[in-house]
Amino acid sequence: MGVALLKNDQKGMEDAVFPEETLIGNSPPMRWLKEVAARAAKRPSTVMILGETGTGKEMLARYIHQRSPRANKPFVPVDCTGFSETLFESQLFGHVRGAFTGAVRDTLGFVRAADGGTLFLDEIGELAPPLQAKMLRVLQDRRVVPVGASRSYPVDIRVISATHRDLGAMVAANRFRQDLLFRLQVITITVPRLRERQVDIAALAEDFLTRQAIANGEPVRLLDSDALATLEKYPWPGNVRELFNVLEQATVLADGASICLDDLPASVRAPIQRASAADMNLNEMIRRHVTEALMRSRFRRSYAASLLGIERRKLNRFIAKFGIPVSRDSVH
Repeated sequence: MGVALLKNDQKGMEDAVFPEETLIGNSPPMRWLKEVAARAAKRPSTVMILGETGTGKEMLARYIHQRSPRANKPFVPVDCTGFSETLFESQLFGHVRGAFTGAVRDTLGFVRAADGGTLFLDEIGELAPPLQAKMLRVLQDRRVVPVGASRSYPVDIRVISATHRDLGAMVAANRFRQDLLFRLQVITITVPRLRERQVDIAALAEDFLTRQAIANGEPVRLLDSDALATLEKYPWPGNVRELFNVLEQATVLADGASICLDDLPASVRAPIQRASAADMNLNEMIRRHVTEALMRSRFRRSYAASLLGIERRKLNRFIAKFGIPVSRDSVH
């Protein structure tokens, strides 16, 4: 979806939100995303997915996996921000019994668990430098050495990674290995921000609200026109994830047959209301200037237009727009 939307094997919220193998939206950015994702899915190349937080990078990775020749093999997502460096090495590469205190049995680790399938490294920019070096070795040799092991194990994995960071800048700052970056970004896909495809909001909202209602055994509440218009104007700094959170909150607050403007959080309504107020203030200023010019010119429209520095036909549009009363003989 963002965003790539699809249903997956994970339990919880994502099961109710992401329909299988569906990229929701028909905006130009989404049409481009669908085309590139379909092409990438057919190839074994590593893929780097770029995009802001909440755009649906993991969902796009799942979409690519499910359309690839590895679709019937594991998809293993790894959050590179979720562990300390020491623990993460064991989680990523596995360990043997007795490798450290508490290691009471051998573990495969994420890399070997993904054997035959796809390893998804989310927020790869957070990977510590020592682990960057070890991951580079895995990509080069297609073998992994568990913590405490004296031998390596072959792995057949496709790697898809994602980040919201500027990895090029991190390379320049010596915080990310350039050779690893070269290995990871054979194919690069940027997920569009929601504010770049706001025409998709109606479809995203309808799909989410329908499935959420079905999952909760509730009647389907859709957005009324004012609520939808507000959502389409909001800048969505949190992207699709923020949209879903807003819709979920709105369904809790709504007590009518549809979700109305008052059901939306104040944080979403406020920027639009401020912009509307600014538009009203600007319109009032224009109306006053036009009225003053007409009065000074004794309602001679050509003279009033010259005072305002605009063409007469534009003055006529202002008169009609603001309903300024003029006498019938004030046409010259």
